[in-house]
Amino acid sequence: MRIPLTKYGLPEVVVYPVAVVALMAGVGCLGLTALPFWVILLVEGALTAVLIWALLFFRDPERQIPADDTLLIAPADGTIMDIGTVSEDEFIGGPALRVGIFLSIFNTHINRAPCDARVERITYRRGKYLNAMNPLAGKVNESNTLALVRTSRPPDRLLLRQVSGAVARRIVCAVREGQQLAGGERFGMIKFGSRTELYLPAGEQIECLARVGDKVKAGLTPLARYRPAGPGNRTET
Repeated sequence: MRIPLTKYGLPEVVVYPVAVVALMAGVGCLGLTALPFWVILLVEGALTAVLIWALLFFRDPERQIPADDTLLIAPADGTIMDIGTVSEDEFIGGPALRVGIFLSIFNTHINRAPCDARVERITYRRGKYLNAMNPLAGKVNESNTLALVRTSRPPDRLLLRQVSGAVARRIVCAVREGQQLAGGERFGMIKFGSRTELYLPAGEQIECLARVGDKVKAGLTPLARYRPAGPGNRTET
């Protein structure tokens, strides 16, 4: 049976719980001779809460990915903080719809592919550590950007950006350029509290399903849908 903790959490998923358990044992053994019993209970309770949180932070639940190649699904758990049109001439080649997702320290932090896609390029950038709820964080914070090309039709170009926040200090990206990803496939995470942005071509061919304030789950929640080809919609040949 698979343990529902992510491999991307190593070594923290081992070191943090072991350290907390050691502290709990130390408080229990030494505190009996030096501290009132209620203080020991209070400290042990706080350490237990930290232990539970440390394990929950690195949880990695199994999810049933929607079998619909017209959908772009959420690449992260969290809250939709902003949706807007930006200029993205370098890779997408024109106006792009940016969907920003804020991940709190209580969300599952696994990042997943928004659709079946090929990784064309990976770009890491050093930067600041603004609050990840700020839309400017994607421009100035430490980040890792995956340039993706859909392997389903239409073969659009997408950007997926992992952004560090005020607390996060490590981005994990376990894919390489040229690799094929299935929709909903895990590819990394951000530790601890962060922002994930999805950029997709702006136009009538794609309907945005997300709204600011929505709670989303990676690999489950549809963010956008390709409309059927027809008059006024772009088609690929």
